Amino acid sequence: MNNMKRLALTLAISAATLLAACGKKEEAPAPAATTPAPASTTPAAASPAENTVGKATFTKVCSVCHAAGVAGAPKPGDKADWGPRIAQGKEVLYKHAMEGFTGSKGQMPPRGASPSLTDDEVKAAVDYMADQSK
Repeated sequence: MNNMKRLALTLAISAATLLAACGKKEEAPAPAATTPAPASTTPAAASPAENTVGKATFTKVCSVCHAAGVAGAPKPGDKADWGPRIAQGKEVLYKHAMEGFTGSKGQMPPRGASPSLTDDEVKAAVDYMADQSK
């Protein structure tokens, strides 16, 4: 069984790496020279529906493992799996997502095996998944 888990993890990481290469980031258009928009009155933490960066990053990279629970990846919305992780605090979740982590339930490759992800994209994806799992 241990060999099966290793094989599944190896396949998941390989698939994530290959899929990450397909998802090249598009450059944002240059902002138009207009008057600045008024400051937002919404709270700093966006709700899951408003976290478009997190949702896009999840869809493009993270879903490869997290949607199916590959290699122990907690599925968004699974409160039993996410609860103990969320209880550790966002900084721990961010660190594990950015640097990688091996735990009793599985492994998290650094940046979801997509080294081109920025810190902000990783954090937004973590927020997106965690917010769905509270």
